[in-house]
Amino acid sequence: MDEKIIRQDISKEFYFKEGCYIIEQYNSPEDPSLSIARVRVEPGKKTRWHRLKDTIERYYILKGTGIMEVGTMQPKEVYPGDLVVIPPLCAQRIKNNGTEDLLFLAICTPRFESKNYEDIEDYAF
Repeated sequence: MDEKIIRQDISKEFYFKEGCYIIEQYNSPEDPSLSIARVRVEPGKKTRWHRLKDTIERYYILKGTGIMEVGTMQPKEVYPGDLVVIPPLCAQRIKNNGTEDLLFLAICTPRFESKNYEDIEDYAF
């Protein structure tokens, strides 16, 4: 692996079936230990209940506010600078309860692979 600077490219943002917009800032087979994505949730929207197999995920809130639901914790409001730690197979979703886009980094170890994503929206908790 070589040293590099990777600039964010807004034109690479795409809608993900989870209910949010994503830019894969860094996700490379050359570095399987980590991935970083910028996630955007529009005002009033929430992501689907989901979980990741074999992956620890962290949400670092950059802008906006949200209501985070994760595992057995009571729903909690999150603000810029907050870090949410989500263990493997932990049910999760986030709602934008503000008036501006909710932006956060999703940092996964090992790197995010779609085969590890499980939609559990219809799962009875």
